[in-house]
Amino acid sequence: MNDSFAKAFQDQMAAAGSAFSKFEMPAPFKDMAEKSVLNARGNYEKFKAAAEQTSGMIEDSCSSAAKGVAEYNVKSLEILRTNINSAFDFFASVLSAKSPSEAVELSTSHLRTQYESLQAQTKELSALAQKIATESSEPIKAAAEKTFRPAA
Repeated sequence: MNDSFAKAFQDQMAAAGSAFSKFEMPAPFKDMAEKSVLNARGNYEKFKAAAEQTSGMIEDSCSSAAKGVAEYNVKSLEILRTNINSAFDFFASVLSAKSPSEAVELSTSHLRTQYESLQAQTKELSALAQKIATESSEPIKAAAEKTFRPAA
């Protein structure tokens, strides 16, 4: 039964194939179909190029951000080390103070120095963060300008 079914199916497919081979599409429909295929192929190529460009831009941006975050972390650790060393130096000087008034004077001096140091460190970290943000967004900005400039 399977062989007869397969033979009948093949016969029907052959009959359908010969019927369609005799059918000829009118020229305007054929031209329209060919233009549609060419247009779809062109749109696909444009989309593919845009996707590759976007992928590259995102990769550049992420790479720049990763380098910036590493730089920021290194600077933060340097600041932390500086502040810890300053605290240890302060405690050592307070422990060696000869009188309570000298300890208060050392404490006041240390607080003033630390406040000024904190201001400078905050400015430095803020400038670094701004630089990182600018550098990380530069590939995106350049791609957007490149994309929208021809349209304007």
